[in-house]
Amino acid sequence: MIPGSFAYHRPSSVQEAVALLADLGTEARALAGGHSLIPMMKLRLAAPDNLVDLAGIKELKSIRADGGDIVIGAMTTQHEVLASDLLTQKIPILRETALQIADPQVRYAGTLGGNVANGDPGNDMPAVMLCLGAAYQVTGKSGERRIAAREFYQGAYFTALEPGEILTAIRIRVPATGHGYGYEKLKRKIGDYATAAAAVVLTMTGGTVASCSIGLTNVAETPLWAEAAANILVGSSLNAATVKRAVAAAEAITAPATDSRGPAIYRTKMAGVMLARALAHARSRAS
Repeated sequence: MIPGSFAYHRPSSVQEAVALLADLGTEARALAGGHSLIPMMKLRLAAPDNLVDLAGIKELKSIRADGGDIVIGAMTTQHEVLASDLLTQKIPILRETALQIADPQVRYAGTLGGNVANGDPGNDMPAVMLCLGAAYQVTGKSGERRIAAREFYQGAYFTALEPGEILTAIRIRVPATGHGYGYEKLKRKIGDYATAAAAVVLTMTGGTVASCSIGLTNVAETPLWAEAAANILVGSSLNAATVKRAVAAAEAITAPATDSRGPAIYRTKMAGVMLARALAHARSRAS
């Protein structure tokens, strides 16, 4: 289908974008890569009168170190995430995840900020951000603020962003040297959303888990941080019995829909399978 008519705006600064969104009100939407919003407009599930395209804001396109953090501009594309030596070295789970998002055409235009900001539970990066303990820098008419990723997602397509605010950057604390990581995704075909997926970041000391964090994708109305499951693993050697308990704890917090990807019970069990695989990969990479 063809979207309804709309006015197009292309600001050159964050301040100009925020002013436009404030002036245009609820009938305006910010546009990043467009891979979620444009299909919704074509299906008439969204019909904004105004689109504020963020692609002309150069300050939103960067990857830099800031002390012990990495700060990634919201308009950085998935392709640029893949090409970043800094991210590959410091936070390699981002590269592993980006490689599993859609296809190269989408990754050249799709942005990291768009992927995490619109609240789509099928997007891959939000669960990874929960796993990493990331924070989102947002700017609105009243100024700037920072929102923890673990407090950002409130429902399907419903987030902590206030009207007129835009996400400008993602801030991630660099995981410990020698950490292990894994992102495992089950999908029907290349480029599809996950039937279920799991992200793991952990550290090992003397053969036991010193720290662990787990995120789950597309098995609830929001991405899930499986805190209880991760806590079960801390202090263990990732032996089969403990992993089984952690998998059960992770499955217990899921609430997937029955849809074309399978019945709810199947998707819950696949979340557990993906978690077990991600844990095995993370352990093999930890040093």
